[in-house]
Amino acid sequence: MGYARKVGWVTAGLVIGAGACYCIYRLTRGRKQSKEKMAEGGSGDVDDSGDCSGARYNDWSDDDDDSNESKSIVWYPPWARIGTEAGTRARARARARATRARRAVQKRASPNSDDTVLSPQELQKVLCLVEMSEKPYILEAALIALGNNAAYAFNRDIIRDLGGLPIVAKILNTRDPIVKEKALIVLNNLSVNAENQRRLKIYMNQVCDDTITSRLNSSVQLAGLRLLTNMTVTNEYQHMLANSISDFFRLFSAGNEETKLQVLKLLLNLAENPAMTRELLRAQVPSSLGSLFSKKENKEVILKLLVILENVNDNFKWEENEPTQNQFGEGSLFFFLKEFQVCADKVLGIESHHDFLVKVKVGKFMAKLTEHMFPKSQD
Repeated sequence: MGYARKVGWVTAGLVIGAGACYCIYRLTRGRKQSKEKMAEGGSGDVDDSGDCSGARYNDWSDDDDDSNESKSIVWYPPWARIGTEAGTRARARARARATRARRAVQKRASPNSDDTVLSPQELQKVLCLVEMSEKPYILEAALIALGNNAAYAFNRDIIRDLGGLPIVAKILNTRDPIVKEKALIVLNNLSVNAENQRRLKIYMNQVCDDTITSRLNSSVQLAGLRLLTNMTVTNEYQHMLANSISDFFRLFSAGNEETKLQVLKLLLNLAENPAMTRELLRAQVPSSLGSLFSKKENKEVILKLLVILENVNDNFKWEENEPTQNQFGEGSLFFFLKEFQVCADKVLGIESHHDFLVKVKVGKFMAKLTEHMFPKSQD
């Protein structure tokens, strides 16, 4: 019985090794042949197929050396020790299996096909790698493959049905920033789907906390912001971020241009929902928020910020809510808008901005703010 059990374990190891070689080859080949797609956060709706509309963006850096074939990863069995004759033979067999897998893929793929799109069986193998492997480079390669495939609508349902959502979400607990970023990318692509969003909502608080506490302007922070932005394209889960709005304003004020724009996309989703207006007005904003209305500030940042303030201003019924205005604390967004003269000075300071769209948006914002705070009946 002991001998049979040992043979069984060795056989299982060989099968897993062959499968891993095949999967890892597909992952690294996918890195060379296609660029990772990711759903960029922004306001949007759920389409008829159950997917939320949204653009895709390229997550690969321009300095990837795609011509270096030696970067392909080959899985070696644990007994293939370097420097021993048996280890040399085992490593040679592993390389041979990987080569056979590569040739099989090339032979099966048609000239016009994209062999980075995996079948359900292959996706299952990749998910097994994510669930069982503890090696960062294997996890990274597997998550890259899942991210590529999750960019396609038909694969989002398949990955969910294979139990992929909790498997990938578990990786969020890792301390490896590269692996965590790739896991967030996968979840972001999967979140462009109504049913997936319903199941991913239980991870929103963790993603929110990780995003806020991550290193400022880091890739993990940006990936987390994109996921949260996608999760708030509809009004259903926005209330889960109500207690973190002040932190988002803090990130906006302290972050670089890329972080600012991503936070603005998230806040814009919230500002378009009238039910979130009081939460936004209650949020504490940095004193430096007014200084962002500057000629030196990026045009897109100014325009998006003005749209957010305009939406909040439109959704808040100033006259109807006058008895409850004392519920907003000092330093809140409400007081930022309420201090009209200070706000006016900051905004009017960029009326001479060289960009025509900025000047038009400033004029529109100031007109609406004046109308709401000083209604005609009080003239």
